[in-house]
Amino acid sequence: MPDHIVLQLGNSSTIRYAQLFPMNPTHTVFSNRGTSGIDGSTSTAIGAAVAQDKPTICITGDLSFLYDSNALWNNYIPANFKIIVINNSGGGIFRILPGEKDNTTFDTYFETTHQLDASHLCKMYALGYHRVEGEDAFAKAYEKFLNDNSRPQLLEIFTPRLENDTVLLDYFKFLK
Repeated sequence: MPDHIVLQLGNSSTIRYAQLFPMNPTHTVFSNRGTSGIDGSTSTAIGAAVAQDKPTICITGDLSFLYDSNALWNNYIPANFKIIVINNSGGGIFRILPGEKDNTTFDTYFETTHQLDASHLCKMYALGYHRVEGEDAFAKAYEKFLNDNSRPQLLEIFTPRLENDTVLLDYFKFLK
C-alpha cells in the first residue's frame, strides 16, 4: 500500500486479516463491520474519502461490497478513491469454524455462494475495473489500479472458495 492514505477496512474478514500484519504508521485506518460484517462498508469508505484530503483505499469482501453497492450511486466519489474486493464467491469466513461444510445447507445459509463479479457495477457507475485471478496477474493489475487516478478504481481479486480456509489455518499453524 502507498504511504499517507486512508485505509478503510470493510468487513469482518478484512479486519481480521489486517491484524495479522504490521500496519504502516503513515496510514489512517478506519473500519466498519456493520450488521453481520457487511452493512454499510462501502458507504462508510466513500464518506471517509469525501471527508479526507488523502487518497482512500477500501478493502472489503465480495458480499459486503455487493450488499452496499448502491453507495456508488452518487456524484461525489473522489477520483483517487479505490476499492479492493476480495471475491471468494461467498462468506468464506464461516469455513474456518468447526462443523460440516460440504453440503447445500452450509452453501446456502452460511456461506451464501455466488458466481457474481463487480465488472457490471463498475461499468454502470463508471469505475475503472481490474480483475485478478491468480498470483501472476496481481502485480500488473495492482500497479494499474494504484496509478490510475482519472476516476475511482476497483481491483477484484478472486480467491479459491474451497481452499481459503485451509490457507488461513495453515498460516496460523506456521505462526506457532
